[in-house]
Amino acid sequence: MADPISEIDVDLGVQEILLAASQHDISKLRRLLRSNDALGNPANVKDPETGYSPLHAAIAACEPDEDGVVQNGEPNGVQANGEQQHTSEQESTVQSAVQTVKFLLQEGAIWNDLDLNDETPGCLAKRLGLTDIYETMVDAGVRAELLLNRLDGYEPLSDEDMEDDEEQEQNAAVGADATGAEPTAEEEPAPQLVDTVGTTTGATEEANPNVTSSRYLSSDLTFQQDRLLDQDQNGVMMAWESDIMAKSAKQLLPIPGLRVLNVGHGMGILDGFLQEQSPSSHHIIEAHPDIIAEMKRKGWHEKPGVHIHEGKWQDILPNLVTEGEMFDAIYYDTFAESYADFREFFTEQVIGLLEQEGKWSFFNGMGADRQISYDVYQKVVEIDIFEAGFDVEWEEITVPRLEGEWNGVRRPYWRIDKYRLPLCKYMD
Repeated sequence: MADPISEIDVDLGVQEILLAASQHDISKLRRLLRSNDALGNPANVKDPETGYSPLHAAIAACEPDEDGVVQNGEPNGVQANGEQQHTSEQESTVQSAVQTVKFLLQEGAIWNDLDLNDETPGCLAKRLGLTDIYETMVDAGVRAELLLNRLDGYEPLSDEDMEDDEEQEQNAAVGADATGAEPTAEEEPAPQLVDTVGTTTGATEEANPNVTSSRYLSSDLTFQQDRLLDQDQNGVMMAWESDIMAKSAKQLLPIPGLRVLNVGHGMGILDGFLQEQSPSSHHIIEAHPDIIAEMKRKGWHEKPGVHIHEGKWQDILPNLVTEGEMFDAIYYDTFAESYADFREFFTEQVIGLLEQEGKWSFFNGMGADRQISYDVYQKVVEIDIFEAGFDVEWEEITVPRLEGEWNGVRRPYWRIDKYRLPLCKYMD
């Protein structure tokens, strides 16, 4: 039986932390976080009524009173008449909140934790027009995701390896002038944002365990006029993407006679637009047997210059490199693959297939279920693309309202207003 006195103590501890966060009292917060071990990670406690974490509380405290809300779109509660006293007070509050948010992140606060209104702290800052705080949260998300992605690249050590490492550490420690301190991460890694390049999960929403490459490739697909669904009613591709695909094709193939490779056929929307640009050769990689059968039914194998490669790109691209195939343009749009797969694609494969003056692109749907996730992954991708030796330019495209598009689809994979079309090329 739970001890009611202990429960009261825990509740009071939670409320004390949330109150100190809302008051931007960093010294008190530091003391409370250090002295509340019973709460697990006290930087991530939750208010039971709102779901607010300390990050939420610190940001929500910047919301202006109703009489300070303006009608002209000014952020941070600046009044329409430009009253200086009110502006100064608001700016002071915001700057205090920025410092509190940074402190909480250093203490392990989760950057993309959700409240009961399904908002992350960054979503709350965005809604309140708190640009400085929003950018702080985006940067925190970038650091967390980069750390998590890097850790995914390390293989766990075997028992034998660990014993060897321990022996080496002990030998190195003899007579060494070292502190032996363990490095610490600035913040706790947050859950990954994406299952695939084109399909996202919520910021802390658990990924659908069925959305995996192996399950998708063995799934029976449903072809409809405006969508392609897997057997779990996940949207593999949808017709609303057509404007994006049309502009992508024109960016990649600005003149006729170029050689293009598309990884992932889907509904064939992009490949149709690529054909309109009159390429000299058009290679398509597709792994799903149902889509391959549909491609044959529509006569794609008989189109001049079209070469269909049946299978996964991981198996096919190395063979194309060995055969000396080169392309002026490459596009990537797969389903149910991880960001690690995508990163492997452009860091390991593109360089062996793309001409020096060539361009490559991808369907940029990472984190597109909420704005902050999309902004975080744009920066993550920019960093990884830069490290791989490429520059990237972005073109913003307004996405039409999609409320009716998701009828019959298990979950929406796009919920933001603007698509950022990437165009990548080798650095000068």
